[in-house]
Amino acid sequence: MSATDPTDPYVVALAPKVHAFVQPDGGWCLNNAGFLGDARESLLVDTAATERRARLLREAVLAHGLPVPGTVVSTHHHGDHTYGNGVFLPEARIVGHENCRREQLAAGHQLHLLWPRTDFGKVDILPPSVTYHERLTLYVGDVEVRLLHPGPAHTTGDTIVHLPDQGVVFTGDLVFHGGTPFLPMGSLTGSLRALELLRSLDAPTVVPGHGRVTDPSAYDATERYLLWVRELAAEGYARGATPLETARRAELGEFAAWRENERLVANLHRAYAELEGLPEGHALDPAVVFGDMAAMNGGVPVACHA
Repeated sequence: MSATDPTDPYVVALAPKVHAFVQPDGGWCLNNAGFLGDARESLLVDTAATERRARLLREAVLAHGLPVPGTVVSTHHHGDHTYGNGVFLPEARIVGHENCRREQLAAGHQLHLLWPRTDFGKVDILPPSVTYHERLTLYVGDVEVRLLHPGPAHTTGDTIVHLPDQGVVFTGDLVFHGGTPFLPMGSLTGSLRALELLRSLDAPTVVPGHGRVTDPSAYDATERYLLWVRELAAEGYARGATPLETARRAELGEFAAWRENERLVANLHRAYAELEGLPEGHALDPAVVFGDMAAMNGGVPVACHA
């Protein structure tokens, strides 16, 4: 990356001792991370999709006077949030939901299969070594860090990271600010419940999994999209149309400008599964889901931008 690369990450100060590491424009493989702490200890929320970008994150932590993180919290198992974990070992322990550990081990080097031409660097699959079931509270100096599992939503192993005293929440991929939600590994119904949980935290500063730092208005935009997908799916399912046929007929309206709108067909696959009565988080065939997204993308597979 050059100094003028539009995907260069930048750091946003959110509160005393708390920062977001933002990777524009938030598209495929360009996730956000966060770090907090003081000169004695620090905690990291997520890493990055490539070794190179994870090292930039490490440099940013050190540049702000913090030591190498002793804890890495994984908001979910996807490689853009976890592939860089190895850059922070052996100093860090990795913490996440119990399903995150299981899903990460099952996924392995999944991003390598999706994007074989991307230079991910050295990537070891390093899942959480400390897991929790519903809630876990950590302390980094005097900063209280609450980890909350919303149930199946973006995946079945999501973690919300809430800093109640600082009024900050890291949503992971429960929110894509300016980007299209992605539900095939989780639940549409569960994602709506997760938004209610996020609202209940009453945090004015919202760090989405992708996109610019924002505020709780992002929950409203995400909810409008999810309700629209649910209605669209119900209509298509009643007609006997496939998710791909339904997606191709859809008028995107206010969501047309959101990044990765080919994810609509993936989200319809999840909505159809729920209409069929399958459990939330029931495994879908990734070849079918990504194949339909490629079809929506003019026959071209989606691209990793890291």
